[in-house]
Amino acid sequence: MIDHIKEAIKIVQQGGIIIFPTDTAFGIGCRIDDMLAIERLFFIRKRPERQATPVLVSGREMAAEYLVKIPQDVSTKLIEPFWPGALTIVLPCKTEKVPELVRGKGSNLGVRMPNHETALEIIRGVGVPLLGPSANFHGEKTPYTFEDLDPELVQLVDYVVQGECSIKQTSTVIDCSVMPWKILRQGATRFKL
Repeated sequence: MIDHIKEAIKIVQQGGIIIFPTDTAFGIGCRIDDMLAIERLFFIRKRPERQATPVLVSGREMAAEYLVKIPQDVSTKLIEPFWPGALTIVLPCKTEKVPELVRGKGSNLGVRMPNHETALEIIRGVGVPLLGPSANFHGEKTPYTFEDLDPELVQLVDYVVQGECSIKQTSTVIDCSVMPWKILRQGATRFKL
């Protein structure tokens, strides 16, 4: 494993916050189970507390540990064809395992498996999902290249993993907690419901 990935894993395991590349954009992340790190991440990003944040997982099994249930049609129509990739799926979560801030005080969680080896190695190394909003101050532009990162934000985190984002578009977000499913954001993964 490359040294900068090892360092990123160590920092996140110890409660730190990192900026790292994914397939879609640069993300800013910490462990899903470290309340102090989560509060700090929201503070750094100036993110409203009622705005849920997506989490990144290493696969369906990790997602299943935090979701109430992954319905069969979500597996066959969304996860199997589009993961890993630019698709965030919103489902009811195990609220006792997912901090209130992460779910925006609601009961759903948005999960995504990125198609990016660096991001996946970090998630697998840490062993729990990482918060994965884009690495920008709330309301500012999404960083798709290392040069897009705001130097002020970079100063506020514990470590930055350099790298490339392959897609350079946001993920599509689908709310599967409602019937019929609803596209909350049309992104890189294009399809109609």
